[in-house]
Amino acid sequence: MSAASRYHEVYAAWQKDPQAFWAEAAREISWFKPWDKVFDPYAGEYGRWFVGAECNTCYNCLDRHVESGRGAQKALIYDSPVTKPVKSYSYDEMLLEVATLAGVLLDMGVKKGDRVIVYMPMIPEAVMAMLACARIGAIHSVVFGGFAAA
Repeated sequence: MSAASRYHEVYAAWQKDPQAFWAEAAREISWFKPWDKVFDPYAGEYGRWFVGAECNTCYNCLDRHVESGRGAQKALIYDSPVTKPVKSYSYDEMLLEVATLAGVLLDMGVKKGDRVIVYMPMIPEAVMAMLACARIGAIHSVVFGGFAAA
């Protein structure tokens, strides 16, 4: 049965018990440290999900797939309608590029918690830059670089 055909069932499960629903979904993520509490409604203005948990987006996007033997599988397909190139990157290739850029950022003095502006057009390297920031714990902000000066 496809996910699309299960939409109403899945939606109803979320409505019935949001914490159980998201706890189950979160088990598909690799966590460095599991959560102490699925949701704390009193933490912050909007509450906080997965209190005490630690994970890394870059690890979940790339490393765990390479570790599970999927390194040669396509991880990113770039197909530009404007400039026309089509290029794909495997998980192995993406991990190498992202880890290299993360190393460059570290060499430049960027560290966990620092803010990095990514000013690039919508190209594969922009994704790599975002993942490199996540890899080292830096916070990225994307400024779309495709607008002309005029």
